[in-house]
Amino acid sequence: MPRSATLPWLTLALLLTLQTHGFAKVNPSAARVNATVPPTAAENGMAEARLLEVYHLMANGRGREALALAAGVVRDHPNFQLAQLVYGDLLAARIRPVRTLGDVPAELATAGANALGELREESQKRVRSLREPPRAGTIPSQFLEIPQKTRHAIAVDASRSRLYLFENRPTGLVLIADYYTSVGKAGVSKTQQGDQRTPLGVYYITSNVNPRSLTDFYGPGALPINYPNMLDAKRGKTGSGIWLHGTPREQFSRPPQASDGCLVMANPDLVHIIQTVEVGSTPVVIAPQLQWVDPHSAKTESKPFDETLQAWRTAKVAGNLDRVMSFYTQDFNSYGKTLAQWSGVLRGELARAQGHDIELKDVSMLRWTDSADTMVVTFGEVLLGQRTGWTKRQYWTRQSGQWKIFFEGTL
Repeated sequence: MPRSATLPWLTLALLLTLQTHGFAKVNPSAARVNATVPPTAAENGMAEARLLEVYHLMANGRGREALALAAGVVRDHPNFQLAQLVYGDLLAARIRPVRTLGDVPAELATAGANALGELREESQKRVRSLREPPRAGTIPSQFLEIPQKTRHAIAVDASRSRLYLFENRPTGLVLIADYYTSVGKAGVSKTQQGDQRTPLGVYYITSNVNPRSLTDFYGPGALPINYPNMLDAKRGKTGSGIWLHGTPREQFSRPPQASDGCLVMANPDLVHIIQTVEVGSTPVVIAPQLQWVDPHSAKTESKPFDETLQAWRTAKVAGNLDRVMSFYTQDFNSYGKTLAQWSGVLRGELARAQGHDIELKDVSMLRWTDSADTMVVTFGEVLLGQRTGWTKRQYWTRQSGQWKIFFEGTL
């Protein structure tokens, strides 16, 4: 690439395009070290990592290498539209100044204004994840306690179009991968059927849809989540069919806001998720913006609630129905059972326990805070001396400073 043709790209384009993306504000080599993608990712076949390495090379003034790497990306992933756009700009920069990402002739820019805008936004989202990775060792604030039997957890930051995958090791949650993802056309905070929004809250993967039953639109598979959950139902939210799924063969990724409410990932990323996580036990937190905290802080945050949960257990061990009932809200509902009807269920449980000690095993605590404070708790309830018991899930809310149960059910 002639130097005279390269300079306009490095001066004007880096100022207008890369500065917009933030590269002019960071040290590219330092960004590579701090990124969640390792330095060698450009060599291991990850399409996004290779594209971001193209950006690094451009920011470092290494135009020839950037062009060669971009050519490899589009060769290996011809359906990667953003990579094609960057590659086209690098080719154009050989003969003329390129002033913005997707610097195409005016008539093409006008005809494809929406598509260009979406690709530029996708580029910004991907670059932001590189520039602003979570601080090492931190976890999303919703993950207060995850039992060792839960092997993985997922958190989605809608503002960054990013899905984070955690592995639950003996030392705690460890971020092992993160991926670009699309959300609903109308954004997030789903409230009703057909509003084209992605729900916000604490969910679980409920199943793994057989790919043979899917059309090409969904890519290589789909993982449904349990929207609407019990908090959603309490709030009157409607709709269903919220999945993590892939893209058609001809499309590598979709714009940041492009689905009818699902989370849409590139097919290679989705395959890795499907092959990794467990159906039924994997929590999925979807937040407008994740807050990252130190695991010790999360543990400290969970202590007051844990004391309340243990007080509920102690009341059951004592066989004190009135005391147990005091932990439930007046509008409690369990699959149609009112609080009065639930008291009969509890009376039967206390009779079976007959004052035996109760163990709460494999306790999971996931906190959701918006206009209210909610705790989603899952645990095994086992009478001391017995090997098996119930697996229960409770939804607690804070009322006048006290935690109360508004849903309880057996899994």
